[in-house]
Amino acid sequence: MVVLLFVDLDPGLAALRPLGGYFVLRTGEAAAGPLPTLAQAYADAAPDMYGNPLIFRVGKVADALRAPEVRVAASVAHLGLAARLWSVALGCAALYGRVPDLDARLLHWDAGAGAPDDLWLSDVRPLPGDAAAVADVVLHGHLEPLSAALRARHRLAPGLLRGNAASALAGAARELDRWARRQGRADTAARARSLAAGLLAHPLLAGSGTLAGTAFRRRSCCLYYRVPDGGLCGDCCFTRPPRSSPQAPSG
Repeated sequence: MVVLLFVDLDPGLAALRPLGGYFVLRTGEAAAGPLPTLAQAYADAAPDMYGNPLIFRVGKVADALRAPEVRVAASVAHLGLAARLWSVALGCAALYGRVPDLDARLLHWDAGAGAPDDLWLSDVRPLPGDAAAVADVVLHGHLEPLSAALRARHRLAPGLLRGNAASALAGAARELDRWARRQGRADTAARARSLAAGLLAHPLLAGSGTLAGTAFRRRSCCLYYRVPDGGLCGDCCFTRPPRSSPQAPSG
């Protein structure tokens, strides 16, 4: 029998720091500074790339990847931000038994930074750490408005974005499971896997792929293979890059 011992969220979310990369979240009003919030990024606001951080981010990714069309960069940008959001929420849920309120009005984003996406949370407010709360925080609070904002500007199939969300979740759970096992923390690894399985059964993600342990195979393609020398992701629905990329299925 595994007994899970949780602690309250600390203002700096220090338990996430050893995980590094996609899991770390800076906190505090001063750290957030003048950066725009994700709520501003999702809003259908200024149409120019400098007035809207989401449009700016997609353009930055397109330039960095030399993407053949903007919708490829939009998909990659979506996947990267989804991975950050899932990693923070899943990491907190597994380590603390709580998640911070990641309200898009509290979460600030430096759209001009490199990968992984630079995020600051201006105020740490604890919420329950169960699958329902994580889904509410990430799926409803971020990925729904993010997908709507991207689809309003780019030809992205709903299945592609759903697959991106599921792939990012599975990847975060896999990394957390690996870290926990290396640290001898079987309880944390088990919780991460359980949360991921429950979240992938959510109506907004169900049917997006197949989970076996920590391995995931999605049923759509994120289009990364279309980037010069991009190749296939490890969980891609394809086994080899399609030869005729313009009409390749994307979900």
